[in-house]
Amino acid sequence: MTKFEFTTTSKKIYNRDLRIRIIRLALLILLIFLILLYFILSIIYRAGRFTVILDRNLVWEKGIVIYENLAEKVVSKQLSAEPVESMDNISINWLPDNLDTEAEGSHNGDNYIAYTYYIENEGKEAVNYWYKVLIDDVILNVDEAIRVIVYLNGEPTTYAKLNGFTEEPEKDTKAFYSSDTVVYESRQNFQPGDIDKFTVVIFIEGDDPDCTNALIGGEMKMHMEITEEHID
Repeated sequence: MTKFEFTTTSKKIYNRDLRIRIIRLALLILLIFLILLYFILSIIYRAGRFTVILDRNLVWEKGIVIYENLAEKVVSKQLSAEPVESMDNISINWLPDNLDTEAEGSHNGDNYIAYTYYIENEGKEAVNYWYKVLIDDVILNVDEAIRVIVYLNGEPTTYAKLNGFTEEPEKDTKAFYSSDTVVYESRQNFQPGDIDKFTVVIFIEGDDPDCTNALIGGEMKMHMEITEEHID
């Protein structure tokens, strides 16, 4: 073998080894990226299917607080309900009659989420606040058959998406405010010392005409915000 042939062969081996190292490094970077993506998605979708977030302006400027337990009053700027790992469709008629009074905090049942908390005005002036339930993500259009019941001081209102066939509100429900907002309501003249009690119930209505097999495997993530002002 001549010197030229030996040099050429060495370069080929070097280039081959370099390509292998580059491929291995690229695969390692891709693996690390996929692992990080998995953990990020796990945090997003497992951390709590429903949260309540209080506008910091209401906290610092108005003295508004939220908490789960009326006796202990452990205040927080964000409350989290316990998730339900899986949810099958049910009828609203199957829900307990005492959902608003049976417990505080998370009190989920078979195939529904139930969460009770309080808002209190510890400030020195009356406040008008807005409460809204926002849709963060929907998979397989499961929102077509979702029901959200909001009890405010014992008075329930049931929210549902418009009927997909008639484009009219479902029976005994109030239509979603928009495509990404379930609830957008105001609480006027919230006086110092006042306490509002909220219970939020979420389930899939099996009697909804839009509740079909196409929704199987779907997911929906929502959160509730308490804000100072209405922004259209």
